[in-house]
Amino acid sequence: MLEEVVEEVTKIISPVYLVGGAVRDFIMEKEVDDYDFTTSLTPEEIEETLKEKNPGRWVGVTGKKFGTIATKIYLPIRDCFVKVEITTFREEEYTEGNRKPKVVFIKNLEQDLIRRDFTMNAIAIRFKKGHFHFIDPANGIDDIENGLIRGVGSAKQRFKEDPLRMLRAARFASTLGFDIEPITMKRIASAAPSILKTSKERWMIELDKLLVGDDVIKGLNILADTRLLNYIIPELAIQVGYDQLTPYHDFELWEHTYRTVAAVPKEDLILRWAALLHDVGKPFVAKMKPSGEQKIYVGHELVGKEMAEKIGRYLKWSKDRIDTVSTIVGGHLDSKSPLKGYDSGAQKRGG
Repeated sequence: MLEEVVEEVTKIISPVYLVGGAVRDFIMEKEVDDYDFTTSLTPEEIEETLKEKNPGRWVGVTGKKFGTIATKIYLPIRDCFVKVEITTFREEEYTEGNRKPKVVFIKNLEQDLIRRDFTMNAIAIRFKKGHFHFIDPANGIDDIENGLIRGVGSAKQRFKEDPLRMLRAARFASTLGFDIEPITMKRIASAAPSILKTSKERWMIELDKLLVGDDVIKGLNILADTRLLNYIIPELAIQVGYDQLTPYHDFELWEHTYRTVAAVPKEDLILRWAALLHDVGKPFVAKMKPSGEQKIYVGHELVGKEMAEKIGRYLKWSKDRIDTVSTIVGGHLDSKSPLKGYDSGAQKRGG
C-alpha cells in the first residue's frame, strides 16, 4: 500500500518525500502504517495546496509552529482513506541552557535529513516517473542492512540536542533486534546522566515500546550496560551483577529479571512491567544464613510492592497502572499469580 500512498500524495504536493520510520520499515519489508512526508513548501503553502487539490479531506494543523499539516488521502484502488502528515523541511537551533529548540524552516532536504536521530531514520523516498528514488546522505540503508543503530553525524551532538534519543536507541534495539554501533553506544554511556533532563512522560513512551519488543532482553541490557538504568530506575540497577546465593536460582538477579520479562507474552505490557519489578525488593531485604553460604529474602514481595508503587508514581503512571502492577508484584509468590509460571520458569537453566 505504501506505493499507492506515496503516488497519491505526490499528485497533490510537489516536491514531496516520504521520510522517517515508514522508509526504514519499507526497506526492511515490514508493514507500514504511519506515513510522514516532508516538503520544501511552507506550512501555509501546504494548507493552501491541500484545500485546493484535496478539498473536503484536509484534516488540519497538528503542529503548525513545527511545520506539520495532516490530511486524508484517498486511495482509489482500495477505496479507502489514509491519514498522512506533511512537514516543511526544518532544523532545530539549540541554545545553551534551553532544552526547547527553535524550529527553523529550510529549503534543503539533505539538511533536514542529517539533523535526525539515527541514520536508519534519515532516509527519504521520492516518487518520480513511476519509480522510487532514495535520498540517503547518512548511508542509513547500509546500516539497516547491517542491523546497526548509528547516530547521524556526531552521536554526541545528537544526544546533547535531545537526550531522549538514548532511550529511543534502546527501544529500537528491542523492537528491531538491531545492535547499537560501538561509538554510538559509548556516547550513550557517557551522556546517560542527561536523560534526567527529559520528562518522565517521554520516558514512558519509549519504555513501554521497549518492553513489548521481540528482543526485549537486548533492549533491557542496553539500559543496564550504558547505565541509563541507573538514572531511570536506580532500584533495578542494583540487580546488575547481584549474586542471589540461593539454590533456587541459577542466575544472578538481573538475568533472572530480564528472563522473566521475556517469558511473558509481549502483548501483555502490564504483566511485563510487573515482571520487570517483581524482585525489586530482594537486595533490600537480603539476609545471609548463619552458614554464610546462602541468602534468604523474607518479605521481598511486600517491600517490592511498596517500591513498585513509588516507582510508578515517579514514572507518572496512572493510578490504575500503579495499583495493578504493584498488586501483581506483591502477590507474585502466590500459586495463582499470573506471573508465577513465568517467574519459576526463569529460575533454572533449561527452565
